[in-house]
Parts: sequence; C-alpha cells; structure tokens
Amino acid sequence: MIIRVTGFRILESVLGGVGSILLATFAGVQVYQSTSARLALQEFDQAQAAGLKERRPIARAIPGEKAAPERHASAPIAVVRIAKANIRVPVFEGTDELALNRGAGWIAGTTRPGDPGNIGIAGHRDGFFRRLKDVAPGDAIELSTVRDTAVYTVDQIEIVRPDNVRVLGPRAAPSLTLVTCYPFDFIGAAPQRYILHATLRERAVPGDLKNGPPGANQLNRQEGDKEK
Repeated sequence: MIIRVTGFRILESVLGGVGSILLATFAGVQVYQSTSARLALQEFDQAQAAGLKERRPIARAIPGEKAAPERHASAPIAVVRIAKANIRVPVFEGTDELALNRGAGWIAGTTRPGDPGNIGIAGHRDGFFRRLKDVAPGDAIELSTVRDTAVYTVDQIEIVRPDNVRVLGPRAAPSLTLVTCYPFDFIGAAPQRYILHATLRERAVPGDLKNGPPGANQLNRQEGDKEK
C-alpha cells in the first residue's frame, strides 16, 4: 500500500511539473507573438508614414538626390484591421510558422495585397484570427499597404474542408478572403477551415482613415480610371 501511495505521489509530482512547463511555454509563446506583432506594426507604420512603396525595387537615385531607405525582407507587406473585433495584425509573406507566429500570412498564388483580385490571408485560430468568430456579414475590414488602405465589406462566411481551394479563386469583384482553422475551440489539428469573404468597397491613401472610413471622394482610383 505504501509503495502504491508513493507511486501516485511521484506521478502527481511529474504531471504537475509537466503542466507547469507547458503553462510557461504557452505564456512564452504568447509574449513572443504579441511582442513580434507589435514591433512589426511599428515598422509598418513607420514605413507607411515615410511613404515607401511596398516591397518595390528602389529606383536609381538622381544625382544629388537621397534614395529612399530599403525595407527589411521580413517586414510586413500589409496590415489587416477589423475594428469590430479589435483586430489589427501584420501580414507577412507566406504562411509558414515563422509568419503565422508573428501575425497573419499572405497565401502565395492569390492576389498580392494592394492589387485587384482575390487576396488570400491566413492566420491561426488560436492566435491573431481567433476573434474572426465575432465578425459578421456587413462588417468592414481594412487592408493597408504602405501605398493605400482598401476597405472591404464582409459578404459571406463559409466552413469548408482543408483541401477546398475553390474559396481562394477569383470572384466577381476585387475581394479579400481570410482563412483560419475551425472549430475555434477544437483541440489538435482542426478538421475544417473557417472562410470569411469580403468585397472591396473603397480605397484611400494612407492617413485618410484616421478619422473614420473613407468617404465617396476616396473611392477606388483604379475602378474610377476604368470608367473613364
């Protein structure tokens, strides 16, 4: 009996130690994610304020003129903001773990942020995209590059299998598609994907959205050019 009780106590101590390690690891990951995202957002804001063009080669400087500084290769290429869900997350190139642990990731093969088409962006449901569950049709999503800010309106939410790539295909109008795992409270590898579709409403230059959504005079310049 004494041996059995001692064995239980040892097991209890081991499990308690493992639990403490896991909690410490989780806390460390959360700190890393929030700190990395905050620094990336600061870098993006500085680049936007400086008027740098998003990840474009620097033009050859005119003699006597100072060239614009080059952005770091790991800098965010865009920022997603959803005011209703209190989301503001940097978007990095690609969807590897390094990118998704620091923010959201642009899905290669979809339209690049800032260009017309269907832009695909993925994020972890237990991280920066967890509050997507609070977003509903009709809500606004802002996607900013250092060149401009596009405002999209959510028009469809669907749940699909992980191998359903149809959701990233072209749509009738310029769009933004956000992807995360589903169910949100599932433990382990989630069996489905939560897809949030939004259609472009208007586009504004940096700074125009500080006092609220852009007005009618800030409508997408590209669409306006097509109508002329």
